[in-house]
Amino acid sequence: MGDAASGRGHVVYPPRSAEDIFKDYRARRSAILRALIHDVEDFYAQCDPEKENLCLYGYANEAWEVALPAEEVPTELPEPALGINFARDGMNRRDWLALVAVHSDSWLLSVAFYYAARLNRNDRKRLFGMINELQTVFEVVSGARQQQSKERSSMDNGGRAKPSVKIENNGKATDDAYGEDDSDHGETLCGTCGGIYNADEFWIGCDICERWYHGKCVKITPAKAESIKHYKCPSCSNKRARQ
Repeated sequence: MGDAASGRGHVVYPPRSAEDIFKDYRARRSAILRALIHDVEDFYAQCDPEKENLCLYGYANEAWEVALPAEEVPTELPEPALGINFARDGMNRRDWLALVAVHSDSWLLSVAFYYAARLNRNDRKRLFGMINELQTVFEVVSGARQQQSKERSSMDNGGRAKPSVKIENNGKATDDAYGEDDSDHGETLCGTCGGIYNADEFWIGCDICERWYHGKCVKITPAKAESIKHYKCPSCSNKRARQ
């Protein structure tokens, strides 16, 4: 747990610049979002109320873990909320996930500003500005839960799920062909920043892991995408390079 298990990526640890601290924040945030949305069934199952105090950790390699808190005192980094598993069966599932999301937001900020303690006033302000441009985990999780509820309601009423096509690699929106709007893809998150799908922005999908990304987050423009036959995201490219 802690930083020793968090993965280093391209950020030197401990991160010392506002930009590197933001990259660390964004990666940990993506990990938390994956646990609370994409891997929610696995996350829910791991939070067994019969177990001891458990915490949800998000690491800088975008992996998440439900584990016991760190034993050392003081800890290397601020710790997440303790005992998230105890309230699992005593609350509505959606409310419990929202509560975990709020505590996760608090933890992510505490880690970021733990690293930022040595920054000057202007750099701390710039860091907060970058963080504040992203939706909170609570906002994303709440939006995703509402969208999933809407889709389940539609299916219960005899409706058919629409194709999940978002954006072609040439940057042209394909939603119009299906008569859809932005809200139909509210559950789709950028694999880098965790932002929710928006038809007004250019997105590109990885042909390996099938995750979607803002073009700007992976430095792919619509023009550059036209020459790419099979796109591999940075994460998949790094995995291939290590093999």
